[in-house]
Amino acid sequence: TKCESGCVCADGLYENLDGRCVPAEECPCEYGGLAYGRGEQIQTECELCTCTKGKWKCVKKTRCSSTCNLYGEGHITTFDGQRFVFDGNCEYILATDGCGVNKPISSFKIVTENVICGKSGVTCSRSISIYLGNLTVILRDETFAISGENPGVRYKVKKNALHLMFDIIIPGKYNMTLIWNKHMNFFIKISRETQETVCGLCGNYNGNMKDDFETRSKYVASNELEFVNSWKENPLCGDVYFVVDPCSKNPYRKAWAEKTCSIINSQVFSACHNKVNRMPYYEACVRDSCGCDIGGDCQCMCDAIAVYAMACLEKGICIDWRTPEFCREF
Repeated sequence: TKCESGCVCADGLYENLDGRCVPAEECPCEYGGLAYGRGEQIQTECELCTCTKGKWKCVKKTRCSSTCNLYGEGHITTFDGQRFVFDGNCEYILATDGCGVNKPISSFKIVTENVICGKSGVTCSRSISIYLGNLTVILRDETFAISGENPGVRYKVKKNALHLMFDIIIPGKYNMTLIWNKHMNFFIKISRETQETVCGLCGNYNGNMKDDFETRSKYVASNELEFVNSWKENPLCGDVYFVVDPCSKNPYRKAWAEKTCSIINSQVFSACHNKVNRMPYYEACVRDSCGCDIGGDCQCMCDAIAVYAMACLEKGICIDWRTPEFCREF
């Protein structure tokens, strides 16, 4: 309705993020607050997206994977995205197959052994056992041991400063990547070539979050503790009847926990805030930082922040959050 003074791009040209006028083919795409040029790609677990004329064009991958996270003092995010917390001093089945009514032999089973790591009763995952037929991998004390063999399974071990990674292929069934930070965080990334049922604390991997609390007896538990107790590997362990709130038991630690974990809510992670909901990770960080009260408190806090950083990385957002003074790489 009226003229406004200023500069405009000539017909057929568009202003990019640098303030330059470019043809449509060179328009950048935005993701997580970052600009990507023409032809650049980002990947998620199920899609590959390419920047074309300022818009993302995404193609679904033929093989889609899903990840189950076990981190800190009993936090789990299932393959289908259900979250819960549990405290139990026992061995629990994280994931296995062969869950059908006919109960065929499982081709893999992953078990976590929890031990008490705080005076308030919170537990941490300290040992992971991976059973692949006659091949067994034990993760414990920041290292691993392999025993037995299974010619029907292919695996590769990779290491970096922070993680041990295992690529496992069960031909015709599963491709798995297991990532362990040598402390409390463990990730199971799996893609399957069959419709074989998966079960355990990581849920049934059927795309429906609402029935993830399926017990060993094949019914959906009314609460998470009933569900957790059903997946004990050793029936002689006691059941878990309540979830500890370490911040109420250690109120003197709460202010420190909230202050140190606030990096998740800060500008440092701002590029990720609109891609991954930060609140569950912040709350988990505060809980764990309150709970680790017999040593390793900074490690608990750093591990919790690292889980959010990895969730951001899954969405293509790489955050450089470690410094020599804060959660440095060991």
